[in-house]
Formats: sequence, C-alpha cells, structure tokens
Amino acid sequence: MKMANEDYELIVGLEVHAELSTKTKIFCSCPTEFGAEPNTHICPICTAMPGALPVLNEKVVEYAVKAGLATNCTISQDSKNDRKNYFYPDLPKSYQISQFDKPLCEHGYIEIEDDFGNPKKIRILRIHIEEDAGKLNHNEFTGESLVDLNRSGVPLIEIVSEPDLRSSGEADRYMKKLKSILQYIDVSDCKMQEGSLRADVNVSVHKKDEPFGTRTEMKNMNSFKSIQRAIEYERERQIYELEHGNKIYQESLRWDDVDGRTYQMRNKEDAQDYRYFPEPDLVAIKLSEEYIEKMKQELPELPEKRKEKYMKELGLSEKDANSLTSSKAFSDIFEKAGEICKNYKSVCNWLNSDIARILNEKELEAEQIPFSAEDLAELVSLIDSGVISSSIGKKVLDELFENPRSPKKIVEEKGWIQISDENAIKEVITKILEANPQSIADYKAGKDRALGFLVGQAMKETKGKANPKMLNEMFLEELKK
Repeated sequence: MKMANEDYELIVGLEVHAELSTKTKIFCSCPTEFGAEPNTHICPICTAMPGALPVLNEKVVEYAVKAGLATNCTISQDSKNDRKNYFYPDLPKSYQISQFDKPLCEHGYIEIEDDFGNPKKIRILRIHIEEDAGKLNHNEFTGESLVDLNRSGVPLIEIVSEPDLRSSGEADRYMKKLKSILQYIDVSDCKMQEGSLRADVNVSVHKKDEPFGTRTEMKNMNSFKSIQRAIEYERERQIYELEHGNKIYQESLRWDDVDGRTYQMRNKEDAQDYRYFPEPDLVAIKLSEEYIEKMKQELPELPEKRKEKYMKELGLSEKDANSLTSSKAFSDIFEKAGEICKNYKSVCNWLNSDIARILNEKELEAEQIPFSAEDLAELVSLIDSGVISSSIGKKVLDELFENPRSPKKIVEEKGWIQISDENAIKEVITKILEANPQSIADYKAGKDRALGFLVGQAMKETKGKANPKMLNEMFLEELKK
C-alpha cells in the first residue's frame, strides 16, 4: 500500500524580493547602505511627511530591466507605478508604491535541473519595482517595539515565479540560480544575512488527478536551508490535515527555524484587498526600443556563458564548471587566482573541494570568503614551486580562514617550509625502514600498498613537511636494493 504523501504532488511558487544596489533610495536621495544607526538615512519623502513628493530613481528602472533581460523576460515599453494599500507600523504612508497591472518585465524563465538531473524551465510571471518598508526592532525583555525607517524606500525588485516548482530541491536550485544571475549582472549584492535577498514561499499540495490545492504563504525567508526545511514541513502539514478531513486555509505563515514549524500570522490577502490604484504623484514609465537594446548590450557575461568558456577553453569538467559558476564570487576568485598563478586546474580543485567544504562547515556564502584571490594564487604557487606540500597547504588554508594574511608569511611564521634536502629525507627514510621491516617484506611480496604506508609514516615523522615526490622516489630506490 502506498504512503498517503506519495498520492500528493507538491506545488511551490516563489516571490523573491531583491534589494537593488543603487546608492540612493527609489524615490529620494537618502543613502541605501546597510548597518547605519537607526533613523539616520531618512528624509521627508521616505518618512511620508505631508506634501513630500517622490521622484523615481532612473537607476532602479535600469537595474530592473537588466534583471528582466537576464531572465529572458519581455520588457514593457509602457509601465506605471501603483499604490498598494495596507497598514503596518513600519510602512509610514500606509501604502507601498509598487506595480500592479503594468509591470516592467513579464513572461520570462530560468533553467534549472529537476531532481533527476534533467533541464527544466521555471517560468517567471513578472518582475516589478517597488519600495521596501522600514523595520521593527522588537525588545523581547520589555515587550516594546521601535521602528527604524532607514530601509523605508530602499528599491526592490520582486520576481514572481509561476507555480512550476515541484520539490524543495527544485526551489533551492531556483533560488541559487536566481541569486547567481542577479550577482553576475551586478544589480543586487544578494546578501541574505542582511535581508538583501528574501522570498515569500507559496506552498500547496493536491492529488495528481485533481485541481491545485489552497496555498499558504511563508513570509520573508532569507536562508536557503530554511526555505527547504519550511517547504518540507508545510508539505507534510498540509497532507496530514487533508488526510484527516480538515481544510487548508489561505493564510500567511511565519516559519520558526528553531522550532522547525510554521505559525499563522494572518489570513492571506488577495489583490483586491490591497485596493490598487495608479500612483498619482509619478508619471508613467515609457521605454524606447533603443533604451532596451542599450541595456541588453550592457549585460555582462552570465553564468551559462562562463560555464561554457571554462569547459571549452580551460578543459574543466561540466561538474567543476557548474560548481564554480554557481556563485559570481567563486567564479571571480577562480578567474583572478588562475590568471595570477597560471594553474587554473589547481585553483579549481582548491575551490571545489577544501574551500567549499569549509564554507559548508562554517555556514558561510562564497561572498564571505575572508581572503583574496591573490592569497589563493600565492598558496597554489607555494605548492607548485615545492616550498610546501599539499598537506601543509591544507593547514595554510585553515589559517587563511581563521586569520587571513599572506600564505608565504603563514608558512614562515609556522616553520612549514617543505623539506627537500636529500640528506635530511634519507635520514627519515632510513629511520622508517628500520622501524617497519614487515612493510619491506610486504612490498617485496608484491603488496604495493606498503609503499603508501611507509610514505605516510615519513610524512607523519616530518609533520607533513617532507617533499612527497622525493619521498616516493627515494623509498622506491631503497626498497629495490
């Protein structure tokens, strides 16, 4: 008998909000930089003082158009701004300037892999511009909440997908691909820890021969791992409710990452609840074909193009090229370090193995790598020139993550310079052979693994500093005597 949840199909749609990397806000000249003291980046416009009128930042339109072009959207030559009415304490006007029926970009797609490794297009319904709200800072001890309006008026694009995602894995790959594209075209830094990239996650389930079910929405999620966990939880919750004869209600939910569950915030609004109407203080946005073509020409190299280049020109495998181009920061470090040390393959190996592992362990993004491409190139060059061994290189890498500085300086400070003196290595080999007569016998009996054991003992004796190539050659020489 099949499990009940196998009878159901998961339907996921994402509304992704990305803060644009403009220097000033969408309708005023206040700075957008993150981390300032509360309420220091504000003015009468972004705090909704009576009589203050908005002026549209042209750079916001440019960045939104580039995002649309990079995601295969049709760019509208005639769009407008609208008022989206709702009350919330950190929304000073009690309405948000957004776009409703005439967004800047529509009907695009990005391509990901499904859960079986097959290419799949995820359709994008629309990309529109809007202003961000402020932020409420809650004091859990006093029960008070204070409003910080620094973020009020920071420009956003909202990227709304069609409900084409069928698993938490697909949602994860879609989010990561979208983040990568936005970073490549340099319209958003996508720092999720700062709220620059966040998503509202819409989830429903239905039996495969029935219409789509009622969706719930999990608001303002800014972690890939949390998004995956939340989708899986909500899928199981909805199936459980349906299997027990209960209804799913259209509602907005809050995901609690500690408890690993969702909580109701409010009933989910429909478009009519927002009472949209055209923003009377802003003129319509008219774009010429020449303007759109200019934006198209200014688009930088996108991930797929770089992937193709790495495979054709540098001979990397598709797997390695995919991994490197999944993040612009990773790709940029790879290109710069490879150009400096002239060993792209070794740089690729360090990034895709040890560096990727450490990032995963520390739960860091590629943008948070604490050392430079120059440092990585220097590390590779130290190994290539025989100054240090690969095993010492791993120790240097750990130091670079803990206390970044020149790898050459680290090696000198720690006394990790590789032993390549023939007499010193011969002394170590003699000592190891005298201590392991059984390994000598094993090697002579045809057990080649004995050589690896002896080399390992010698590396242990020298604390990883002996030249491994010289060790191998000199051990073989002695064993053949």
